[in-house]
Amino acid sequence: MDDAWLTGLAASPWLLPSVFALVVADAFLVVLPSETVVVALGAVSATTGAPPFWLLLPVAAVGAAVGDALCYLIGRRVGLDRWRWQRTRRTAAAIERVRVAVHRRTALLVFTARYVPFARIAVNMAAGAGRVPLRRYVPLTAAAGAVWACFNIGIGAVVGGLLLDSPLIATAVSVPVAIVLGLAVDRAMALLDRRRTAREASLPREAADEVAEGPVEGEGVPDVR
Repeated sequence: MDDAWLTGLAASPWLLPSVFALVVADAFLVVLPSETVVVALGAVSATTGAPPFWLLLPVAAVGAAVGDALCYLIGRRVGLDRWRWQRTRRTAAAIERVRVAVHRRTALLVFTARYVPFARIAVNMAAGAGRVPLRRYVPLTAAAGAVWACFNIGIGAVVGGLLLDSPLIATAVSVPVAIVLGLAVDRAMALLDRRRTAREASLPREAADEVAEGPVEGEGVPDVR
């Protein structure tokens, strides 16, 4: 099987800028396969040496953080009650629960949502609309982007390391492996969140506030520090 075209694509100077743009855009357009591309390139890097890990990793991580931050800024600018349907009683109540949750569980939600496309948009926009302080949000989304990049590239690299002589096969195998592991991570995070919610519900209000990540800071008041 001829892998020359794949090697040439991996060495293209346009590849990494394209990856960055794809990962940023995927923060808004969930149909874009940024995870698939990053995993595949991890496998290609392990088998061909290009693109180098030391460039691919920061490009993917920064792209993820920038995309999420842009969603945050949109939520901060537009809010979650701009349209009439968002102000109906049931929808407004659901939105309020999200706003409260994103303050109390900012770290858990930001890290978990990075692996779930629709949740990623909702959580980051809710964080912006709910005025989660930038001094808390920015480090979390940067860390979440870095972990996401390491996770996806690492999966591709492991599979590629096992199939060093077959870049195309390594790429094809790494993608479904990443999907299965991503679903497992999503299920595990959801289970932990449900257990934490049940534990907090069984505690007195004062104790629940202590278990939560922290009090609601600056709700409704811009914080640009």
